[in-house]
Amino acid sequence: MAIKTIITEPNKILRQKSLPVKQVGVEEQRLMDDMLETMYDANGIGLAAIQIGVPKRIIVMDISKSGEKNNPMYFVNPLIKDKVDETSTYEEGCLSVPNFFAEVNRPKECHVEYLDYEGKKKKLKAEGLLATCIQHEMDHLEGILFIDYLSKLKKTMIVKKLSKQKNRPDRIIV
Repeated sequence: MAIKTIITEPNKILRQKSLPVKQVGVEEQRLMDDMLETMYDANGIGLAAIQIGVPKRIIVMDISKSGEKNNPMYFVNPLIKDKVDETSTYEEGCLSVPNFFAEVNRPKECHVEYLDYEGKKKKLKAEGLLATCIQHEMDHLEGILFIDYLSKLKKTMIVKKLSKQKNRPDRIIV
């Protein structure tokens, strides 16, 4: 396993649509292992493959709380089959938009079909934080970031600040 570099906004790679995975094999499993290690290293709870520059429809997540046993989840070619109308609001952040957070409304429940780490077809009814995290990560597969849900002014300010941070090589972003 290896820790990969997480791509940060602004970067056109993050705006690409990810491509479906034909089958889950050793290469995809190695990628998921690297993604999980990278996510844990960055103290995140979710990561899409595109965030490390791989345009494949793969996400990893672990929403277990600090002090609990890790509970990694793997989603290959995830597809939301149904969402409820009722929404919930969470303050979201993103490893590709470091140090910025904003409240985002999303459906509070969704039903997802996907392939797991072994390539087996699965279905999941997700609620609360899990539903929010799945939707956030699946947005990455479509080239969408959580800041796209904000007002144009807020989004522009965040991207401008991130651009300045990238242009300062003396700054270390952990």
